[in-house]
Amino acid sequence: MKKEIVVIGMSGGVDSSVAACLLKEDGYQVIGATMKLLEDKKTKEAIEDAKKICNQLDIPHYIFDLTKEFKEIVIKNFITSYKEGLTPNPCIVCNKYFKFGLFYQKAKELNATYIATGHYAKVENNRLIMSDAKEKDQSYFLCQIDKEVLPYVLFPLNKFNSKDEIRSLAKKYSLPVSEKKDSQEICFIPNDDYKSFLEKNNMKNTPGNIILKNGKILGKHNGIYKYTIGQRKGLNIAYKEPLYVLELDIENNNVIVGSNNELLKKELIASNINYLVDKNEFFKTKLYAKIRSRGSIEEIDNCIITNEKDLKVTFKKELRAITPGQYIVFYNNKNECLGSGYIKK
Repeated sequence: MKKEIVVIGMSGGVDSSVAACLLKEDGYQVIGATMKLLEDKKTKEAIEDAKKICNQLDIPHYIFDLTKEFKEIVIKNFITSYKEGLTPNPCIVCNKYFKFGLFYQKAKELNATYIATGHYAKVENNRLIMSDAKEKDQSYFLCQIDKEVLPYVLFPLNKFNSKDEIRSLAKKYSLPVSEKKDSQEICFIPNDDYKSFLEKNNMKNTPGNIILKNGKILGKHNGIYKYTIGQRKGLNIAYKEPLYVLELDIENNNVIVGSNNELLKKELIASNINYLVDKNEFFKTKLYAKIRSRGSIEEIDNCIITNEKDLKVTFKKELRAITPGQYIVFYNNKNECLGSGYIKK
């Protein structure tokens, strides 16, 4: 019987609840903990659900109140990014600083050897690997966590191929959350309406122009934050061909539009590089990458360090709508996640 202490992040959902059951079944000394990140009804309900599951499993349950830190780090970054004409990914920031950062520190205070979550991914030989449940794989969202934490991370759902299997296990364990719906939206954005959220947080509707690259004005916008690279809907412009957002020019308050072909690019510059393997190994490996969570994994032609720390990445083929503010996540041909970077331009 394993006696190591593992603290599992309990969200009150089916994934983390089943993960806790599996850990207990495997003989770990399991402690449940829920990070309180928001002061809202959903958070209170999630904490209550997590507490019920922990009581049912006869394991301790802790609440880590990190509302202040979450507001300062994740929410503030989200708002600032939109002000700068970027399209942020708050879940990656949250995983880096909270689920695998502050949570890990709190777990160590409880004398834990490991932390665990209900994420769909694997850690093998201290390397982050894509989940077998490809449609549920969350390695993209884990790309910025500290590689020094990987040896102490357990993903109990790593051997399952679908969410249906997890729900079946939840019923087998008689968990009251077996039919609870998955949360698909950003946790702090009510009704998945980020525009209303930004406006409530003092984002101003500053009118500006919608223009072609040559400067020709085609129409007006009433807030540059309402647009993102690759967007077609909502432009409300009559033109000889379909138009898409190519660039957000914050300095001049212009939304620059053009054809779909103009969205195709081979290169990007990435900053804040997080290497999940040895740096030498990274640059000796044949690299592949995703530029968005639901995007395909594409072959990289060349990847070099520029400005001593940033990466200039050239793909084999042109990719559509490379978006500043998102992340490029690197893989090898064995589905191992090798690192990531913040897409700068």
